[in-house]
Amino acid sequence: MPATEVRAFRDMNGEIPIQTWLDDLEQTEPKAYRKCLARIVELAEQGNAMRRPHADYLRDAIYELRASLSGIHYRILYFFFGRNIVALSHGVTKEDKVSPKDIELAVARMNCVRESPDKYTANFNT
Repeated sequence: MPATEVRAFRDMNGEIPIQTWLDDLEQTEPKAYRKCLARIVELAEQGNAMRRPHADYLRDAIYELRASLSGIHYRILYFFFGRNIVALSHGVTKEDKVSPKDIELAVARMNCVRESPDKYTANFNT
């Protein structure tokens, strides 16, 4: 299986929400940060072959990377576009389940990326 290219959603202002979330996480919870990065590396290696407990399908072509530490559940929402290419939408900390609002945000971002991938994605390096 070829490696999966991991990109990050970039908004109209050039901001990269997943990078901001990870930067904050690195400062507040370094162990959780490392776990989340490990999941992103696994995604690059396994692509759409990733399954539970490390990844799961939510709905509407949106998936989640899953990491937990000390009872706190960290999720990174992502979607596929193109062949073996994913975009990381954003990260959340969840209690029970990922909120519909977060899934809808990821869907809106996916639609932007599919319309104009070069405009709405940026390289993501772990």
